[in-house]
Amino acid sequence: MTRPFENRVALVTGGSRGIGRATALRLAEQGARVAITYGSRPAPAAEVVAAIEASGGQAIALPCDVARQDQIDRAVAAVRERFGPIELLAHCGAISNTCAHTELTFERWAETIDVNLHGTFRVIFAVKDEMLAQGYGRIVTIASVAGLRPRQMQIHYSTSKAGVIALTRCLAEAFGPSVRVNCVSPGLTETEMVHVLSDEKIARIAAETPLRRIGQPEEIAATICFLLSDESSFMTGQTLSVCGGRVMLPG
Repeated sequence: MTRPFENRVALVTGGSRGIGRATALRLAEQGARVAITYGSRPAPAAEVVAAIEASGGQAIALPCDVARQDQIDRAVAAVRERFGPIELLAHCGAISNTCAHTELTFERWAETIDVNLHGTFRVIFAVKDEMLAQGYGRIVTIASVAGLRPRQMQIHYSTSKAGVIALTRCLAEAFGPSVRVNCVSPGLTETEMVHVLSDEKIARIAAETPLRRIGQPEEIAATICFLLSDESSFMTGQTLSVCGGRVMLPG
């Protein structure tokens, strides 16, 4: 089996569940030494580490609130101490909820922007100088189709994810040519986060999607790993919409 990430050091934020978990497992399967971070639940993170180690890989799990720079810095330092310089970053940590504009408080808005957009900035800026110094780095951010089209019940979330897309473009230009930065915008995917929506809403979205279903975390992880690999060597600053055709970007 091809192992494109042999001996590479990867950090996956939000790596204990959903898309982050699937990404961590795939990176490890393809040879990377993987560090994952988790927010508040250590048990799922420990299960990911155990699964990787059972397959002969190397992994560690670290607590990290991406709204806290001190926790990010501690996590990054721990990865460097255990595995060496971070070469691959998949930033999957985020929060999501829905509400009408009549219920959207500034506090909810600020929390969502802080975790989803400021958190992306914090994590990337904690690793980018070392990547630039060593002349190699691959970064993938996670946005959402909500950042590409209107969402009246997700004003705060959609805005935060649109910001991630813009940040990706700007960093790709700033960090080139040695560090590539790309983005994945998933459509509705079978994760814990998707269940902020009702079952009826999920079924309706699936029915309106050209592929007539929602995505699986492993499908999003495959795209993330493609962007982290040399298979995407002539791509930077791009946003790939992985959504079953629900959003189609112009060529």
